Amino acid sequence: MNIAQIEDNLQSLIQNYTQETFIYELLLAYGLPKASITRLQKGNLNLSKIEGEISWKKKLFFKPVFNQDLHLAISEIKATLKQDQRFVIVTDYKTLLAIDTKTGDSLDIDFTALPKHFDFFLPWAGMEKAQHQNENPADVKAAEKMARLFDEIKKDNPDNSPEFIHGLNVFLSRLLFCFFAEDTGIFELGQFTNALASHTQTDGSDLTDYLDKLFDVLNTPRNIDARDALQCDSKAQYLQNFPYVNGGLFREQQPTPLFTRRSRQAIIDAGQMDWAAINPDIFGSMFQAVISVDQRGSLGQHYTSVPNIMKVIEPLFLNDLYETFENAKGNLKKLNDLLKRIWNLKLFDPACGSGNFLIIAYKELRKLEMGIFKEIDAVNKTYTTQYSGISLNHFYGIEIDDFAHEIAILSLWLAEHQMNQEFFNAFGRTKPALPLEQTGSIVYGNATRVDWEMVCPKNETDEIYILGNPPYLGSSMQNAEQKDDMAFVFIGFKNYKNLDYIAAWFIKGANYIQNHNAQFAFVSTNSICQGEQVALLWPPIFNKNLEIGFAHTSFKWNNNAKANAAVIVIIVGIRNESKKEKCLFSESRKHTANNINAYLANAQNSIVEKRSDSHALLPKMTYGNKAVYGEPLILSIEERNKVVNEFNDISKFIKKFVGAKELIDCTVRWVIWIRENQLKEALKFNFINDRIEKVRKLRLTSNEKGANELANKPHQFRDTFETTTNSIIIPLTSSERREYIPLGYLPNDVILSNAVSVVYDAVPWVFSIICSKFHMTWMKTVAGRLKMDYRYSSQLCYNTFPFPPISQSQKEELNQCVFRILEERESHSEKTLAQLYDPNKMPAGLREAHRLNDLAVERCYRSKPFESDEERLEYLFKLYEKMIAEEKEKGTLFAAEKKKRIKI
Repeated sequence: MNIAQIEDNLQSLIQNYTQETFIYELLLAYGLPKASITRLQKGNLNLSKIEGEISWKKKLFFKPVFNQDLHLAISEIKATLKQDQRFVIVTDYKTLLAIDTKTGDSLDIDFTALPKHFDFFLPWAGMEKAQHQNENPADVKAAEKMARLFDEIKKDNPDNSPEFIHGLNVFLSRLLFCFFAEDTGIFELGQFTNALASHTQTDGSDLTDYLDKLFDVLNTPRNIDARDALQCDSKAQYLQNFPYVNGGLFREQQPTPLFTRRSRQAIIDAGQMDWAAINPDIFGSMFQAVISVDQRGSLGQHYTSVPNIMKVIEPLFLNDLYETFENAKGNLKKLNDLLKRIWNLKLFDPACGSGNFLIIAYKELRKLEMGIFKEIDAVNKTYTTQYSGISLNHFYGIEIDDFAHEIAILSLWLAEHQMNQEFFNAFGRTKPALPLEQTGSIVYGNATRVDWEMVCPKNETDEIYILGNPPYLGSSMQNAEQKDDMAFVFIGFKNYKNLDYIAAWFIKGANYIQNHNAQFAFVSTNSICQGEQVALLWPPIFNKNLEIGFAHTSFKWNNNAKANAAVIVIIVGIRNESKKEKCLFSESRKHTANNINAYLANAQNSIVEKRSDSHALLPKMTYGNKAVYGEPLILSIEERNKVVNEFNDISKFIKKFVGAKELIDCTVRWVIWIRENQLKEALKFNFINDRIEKVRKLRLTSNEKGANELANKPHQFRDTFETTTNSIIIPLTSSERREYIPLGYLPNDVILSNAVSVVYDAVPWVFSIICSKFHMTWMKTVAGRLKMDYRYSSQLCYNTFPFPPISQSQKEELNQCVFRILEERESHSEKTLAQLYDPNKMPAGLREAHRLNDLAVERCYRSKPFESDEERLEYLFKLYEKMIAEEKEKGTLFAAEKKKRIKI
């Protein structure tokens, strides 16, 4: 059930209700199951025994009230309500009062106005109001009206050829402009919809011809000679009354679709809503979703919210412009210089979608310009007669989706008109709405293939800002065409294939801005600043004498769609090397940085690369045991218990099997574990023989050569690692919510899976280091992520971790910290590690044990406590640089000594 349907249902309800059935029809209008409503009518679900009252658990309490003040009645009901009904409703069928018991919102309206307030009861349809707090209901409603219109047009025009689809895209954008124009003063009020309704047949048979003639008129200057040249039947007065639009919107001759009664009526219905209320910056993306039926259920999730866009444009250029404005106040020359500067700015989005970033940037520049005009008037003590000098000609974009490309051009025009109206309200003057100006260059094409300088030419005197939200797509998610795009951009590069698709935009952006007065900032997945991608992407960028001027560290991408996906993003701004301030934004806090490195840390441009051994000479960490089609050797607890009960002697060949899930959730699995010297004895058991044979067959039928070779030892996993004392195990993935990764410290009778990293024959103090806040800070920075989860890598996280040499007494202190942590865990043995390390439920004793461990590890670095993770990270990177330098120096000395010995 969508919003447009709900609104239509309510309109019908108000016109046709009876008092006896009103509440049931209201529930049906929001899509509640008919079977449940029938049961409610029969009294099966009604908790109230009073005639006329409805009390439906978790849904509503309804009461018609005729002999009492409605406000008093609803207050009394709310005070005595015992069930958890979501809504309380009272009405005398002249006025309707309602309370949302969850949000505290209230409704007090004329009964007939209910359709206008459809959003109040949207939770019945599964749409919480919080999902719409930054969405304009008019945008949602308009998009759904257009979805219905699109469906009707497609029924009448089943052609799916690229030519027809392009023509349909152009037609829909023209239609949207006409709707907007007749409600915002560009056309006369209602001119388009009324003319169409009055001058076309109700069956839609002549609508195609009518619209062709209208579009021809809109593309023709309003003078006698030009319009006299039109076809005779295009000279009808009702068409001649339309103005000249220009701007290229109606220039191309495109085939107009065919129409029927239903599709014609859908156009008229859409035209009757108030299009003045829509936001071009948001609606364009929602309208884009209309074209993809599979995206209909989440209209709104495709637009980038204004607050998120501001996180890009403010530090990229807007803050600097406002700072310049503050310094220019009272000085006419500086104010006029600033005006000239913003009039000449170029804004370029090479993945512009339906134009969100360009539109918001345009609006913000217009607002700043109005502020400057007001200041000039205040200094002059008079009113200037200047008009806006910000031209759409300076806004550029590339978009691979044809329809989004058309909507981006249109949305910029709509935004210009809206800002012209604001300008008029402020100054009493503005440019004429028509004819439209040509936009800059919004190009339909693939940004990885198009020459950006052909789209947005750059000159020595230009000031250019590139911005946007390019497509992400990890390497495994790229299709063949996108992989070809990556090869095209990264020609001459080695090892680029593991990079995210968005890396292509960073490389092209770096090439574009190098040695020019230009900067770029993109919203991106955080993975390009984590793990192995850092070493692949960032050195070529920094080698161009570019730097990160500002960055937002990882944050959740919040739009308010019903099916909002969990996307973790960063924002990175790149510029030519500069002495200007560098800023890091973390959790809405701004930090000034000396340098921002590729990990978005305030540190030097170190690239942490994989190592096979520990910098700090810590004990070796490796993986657990990989099965390689050895899964038949793994047993559930039920399988293990059954076979052990049957054969007592078999238990020596079955050991507890632990991986990440078993460790964190305390689940239990077992594994058949046979050493070479035990094989003959183990084969006496048919149960083991059967399992071994299954492994043999799996390995032989595999397409992997390595697996085929392992068929020669089907009684074992590929790996057969064991420990003689204790093992420290680290889950390969762990939730980012946790303050500490839940490590395991396990005895030698446990076999470990390859879902964990392992330090075999471990000493306790290593456990102390790995679970410290210091190591967590390093891991969060250099490790990769899977959505929100950390991906622990021994080669990137453990082997690269900078840790100083420590004394035996310090090791003993760390040992005691570990024992304290393990004792606290044991005192809550009824809980899983997942429960113990839930940050909202972590026992106070365990939290304190970790705090003391953190302090002990910190004292290994220095005696003065660290005040923040940022300070810890800065210290770690300095130590990392020092360790790398020392390692290189040792390598150089060793090479020199070796060379000297050879000469001798």
